[in-house]
Amino acid sequence: MADGDGASNRRRALRRGHLSEYLAAAYLMLKGYRIVALRYRTRLGEIDIVARKRNLAVFVEVKARRDHMSAIDAVSYTAQNRIKAASDIWLSRQRDYALLSQRYDIVAVVPGRLPRHFPDAF
Repeated sequence: MADGDGASNRRRALRRGHLSEYLAAAYLMLKGYRIVALRYRTRLGEIDIVARKRNLAVFVEVKARRDHMSAIDAVSYTAQNRIKAASDIWLSRQRDYALLSQRYDIVAVVPGRLPRHFPDAF
């Protein structure tokens, strides 16, 4: 494989990942969540989607895979810890921090199907 092919594959994967995040965000909005951040980055990690529903802050990892189970399995223990560390930073910057409950969800995006939301996944 030539170096150009690798760069092209990375761009395609990045585009597919971003599209999956937008689909997941739209799906969550249809379910009554308010999206407050996409690709929230900190020095400790990144959160794909930060959503709120009243006093619940939801930190969502989006995975695009061939099936739902491989999407769930793709969120490693290390990734979960990074998301939790980043969420601590996000929470600390909220004025209503003391009122918020938090939850960690996964949204699986599978070709040809609606996204599937797994609340309280980790």
